Amino acid sequence: MGWPEIGVIVVVGLMVFGPDRLPDMARQAGKFIRTVRQMADNAKNDLGREIGHDLSGMELRDLDPREVVRRSFLDEADTAPAPTTDRSLRVGEVPPYDPEST
Repeated sequence: MGWPEIGVIVVVGLMVFGPDRLPDMARQAGKFIRTVRQMADNAKNDLGREIGHDLSGMELRDLDPREVVRRSFLDEADTAPAPTTDRSLRVGEVPPYDPEST
């Protein structure tokens, strides 16, 4: 979220709740977010304890399947051998044949 979105939320909050109740609502929202973060951390710690791994450095983004695939392809690309330069076949030359590939 950027500053324009936060500004819109504040203006809507002022219109809906009024300037008197808005600080209390913001305080309640902060407590709610803090509670949700604590619940997520506790769940992550419980899961780590159950499977026997330390998950303290793990982010929620690490569980995204797209991120796992992206990371695994990038790791393989870094360790893959450099491609060989192919050349054109000469007239009458038989192309290479790999019986395991068919």
